[in-house]
Amino acid sequence: MFGLSITGRTLRFSTLALLATLWTALSADSALAQTASRKPATPLKVFISVDMEGLAGVVTSGDVGGTNGDYQYFRKRAAEEANAAIAGALRAGATEVVVRDSHGAKQNILPTDLDRRARLLRGTSTGPKNMMEGLDSSFAAVVFIGYHASAGTPNAILAHTSNGNVVDFAINGVSLPEGGYNALVAGLYNVPVVFVSGDRAALDQLRGLLGTVDGVAVKQEIGTAILGMSPAEAQDAIRLGVERAVRARAQYRPYRLAPPFNMVLKVKRDGKTFEGAVSAGAGEYRYTNTDLLKVLEAFNALK
Repeated sequence: MFGLSITGRTLRFSTLALLATLWTALSADSALAQTASRKPATPLKVFISVDMEGLAGVVTSGDVGGTNGDYQYFRKRAAEEANAAIAGALRAGATEVVVRDSHGAKQNILPTDLDRRARLLRGTSTGPKNMMEGLDSSFAAVVFIGYHASAGTPNAILAHTSNGNVVDFAINGVSLPEGGYNALVAGLYNVPVVFVSGDRAALDQLRGLLGTVDGVAVKQEIGTAILGMSPAEAQDAIRLGVERAVRARAQYRPYRLAPPFNMVLKVKRDGKTFEGAVSAGAGEYRYTNTDLLKVLEAFNALK
């Protein structure tokens, strides 16, 4: 009797072990089937170009460069507004975010200050894309942070175009701020600009060019002063706005002008040369090409 009892228990244990093994195998097969049936996430890349003149609180040139003003303070705010845009893009489903440091020598955002989920393109480049370096057709949306209006724009804060020598830059009769010709670069790769932050004049100017585009005016000019949002409020508005805009990216259209591209560049001081460009009088250059990047190369050489 004792031997039979032990044998019965052994059989029962063996049966349970066999059932457990079968269950494990079936569960593993089911998990593999579910994994195989899942499609990989569709890539959604967002490109963020960050300037500084249009940041919340910026009012003078000392805020965005040099050693005597608040540059060190505002380079931190540039990273924070970039991080707000990154967070919004990721909430909208972005699988990859690239931030282009676009101001001056393009060494403003400290790498340790940027959200680790994004990649930072930092430093000057010799190519004609400049503030849009790194952009290609693999991106789905472009975001502009801290942008400003073009040279000579009334009621604007630190308005200029590229550098202090440019009076006006036009292609096919359209006067372009930095956001305008950067949007043309994006359009070259069929990528729409979906969101803009900056001062009120910059946002109004870009909406006049691009049509409907989401954005937030973080400040407005009052005489030589500004009335604007606190950094925290601006960052909240940017985060929500970028999320909203990236989700709605299908409703925005890339900005394009039809070739050939006829450039008219007006400057304060001339004397530079570029092959194929002609001087149309003191302080004015003209250049035509069917390649937009070649036109921007001429612009960068002559400005």
